[in-house]
Amino acid sequence: MPTTDLQYLGLIEVGQQIHAKKLSPVEVTKAMLERIERLDGKLKSYACVMAEPALAEAAAAEKEIASGKVKGPLHGVPIAVKDLCWVTGAPAAHGTTIHRDFRPSEDATVVTRLKNAGAIILGKLQQTEGAYADHHPKIDPPKNPWNADLWPGASSSGSAVATAAGLCFGSLGTDTGGSIRFPSAANGITGLKPTWGRVSRYGAFELAATLDHIGPMARSAVDCGAMLAVIAGQDPKDTTSVPLPVPDYLAGLSGDLRGVTIGVDRRWTSEGTDDAAGKVLGEGLRVAAGLGAAIKDITFPDPAAVIEDWFPLCGIEVAVAHEATYPSRKDEYGPALAGLLDLGRQQSGMDYQKIVLRREAFRGAVRLLFETVDLIAVPAQAFAAPTLAKMATLGEDASLITGLLRFTCPFDMTGSPTVTLPGGFAPNGGPVAFQFVAPHFGEASLVRAGDAFQRVTDWHKRHPAI
Repeated sequence: MPTTDLQYLGLIEVGQQIHAKKLSPVEVTKAMLERIERLDGKLKSYACVMAEPALAEAAAAEKEIASGKVKGPLHGVPIAVKDLCWVTGAPAAHGTTIHRDFRPSEDATVVTRLKNAGAIILGKLQQTEGAYADHHPKIDPPKNPWNADLWPGASSSGSAVATAAGLCFGSLGTDTGGSIRFPSAANGITGLKPTWGRVSRYGAFELAATLDHIGPMARSAVDCGAMLAVIAGQDPKDTTSVPLPVPDYLAGLSGDLRGVTIGVDRRWTSEGTDDAAGKVLGEGLRVAAGLGAAIKDITFPDPAAVIEDWFPLCGIEVAVAHEATYPSRKDEYGPALAGLLDLGRQQSGMDYQKIVLRREAFRGAVRLLFETVDLIAVPAQAFAAPTLAKMATLGEDASLITGLLRFTCPFDMTGSPTVTLPGGFAPNGGPVAFQFVAPHFGEASLVRAGDAFQRVTDWHKRHPAI
């Protein structure tokens, strides 16, 4: 197969061709590294390319596969990880200048598991400062490959840009307020935010410990399922990881949604939502109904308080994470992360406890709602495919911030799993997505729903002209 045909193969598809010896892991890795060298000077998705170790891993994988030892669907497949994930000896700047010289002496648990599954780590992907909202002023942010004037998403923007542009076959991102979902939507890829506790956070820099979720970003729901199966599971190094068995997320995929009830709050999902976002959600529900799902009207618990609480809660947790360097090295921080840290340090114990109680009440209300439905459908965000110019006005317009977080941060506050699926395009040509949300540890249902949707649509197969 010509190398020009490689870049947009699905992760599972390229793995199957490698395992059938139709493709060489070494040649595929070389092709990806050459593509990164050719295109990423413009796209800025990689913080660090690890060419030499990647080629060594590919050579080892080729030898193992030739001897008949195939470890699984990721064996020999080149992927990449968000910069905050530790990789032994590689820079882990966490989008900051403070940590630019840090080189960990061990791998993050998710990286160890990817390596053990035979995946090839191409490099570390660029992220916002500290995984919050904005890139550090001294770092060039990734560019949306569909249109450089469009927002590439928040902290996992490098992961999404690289995946969308064919610079890796899948990637890891993190989501604290929406940062798997925003970049997946903005770049036209699929992202799966697991249940909090499903994936170990050991060896990954924190933004906010009780809100951070590590998850896969790829071209399809089944590719995300294959990656999640590798990284999920209890880890003694992270005692918040949950001791539940990891299912085979790819088993029994039928391509239909018979017996699945999908809830939608039509008022909540339409008020303040622009036409493109509303249209994509509506079409997603229409397709789901055609696949056999029952669509049920629901009333979602009012998320206004937890959206407002997200900022001080995140601020408190990030202040703990940065206690060693903030405020002692405040002048080395960018304004957005510094502002969040100041907000967190201003909160009192009384403030914090009230936030905790409101959060627990909301978690309970959402849990009760899932006693009546299997999935909930919501937009990825209230306004589709925002431009960089529009996003630059967030600090001046509270409605924009609320619209951005309205359908994302409530599910970080609850720890619920979600899958983000590309479902169309905005008038400006930018991709638009919607989400399915499941009860805790319902990731298999999300892979099933995403796979069924993607078998009868081709939005996830559209690629930017680079």
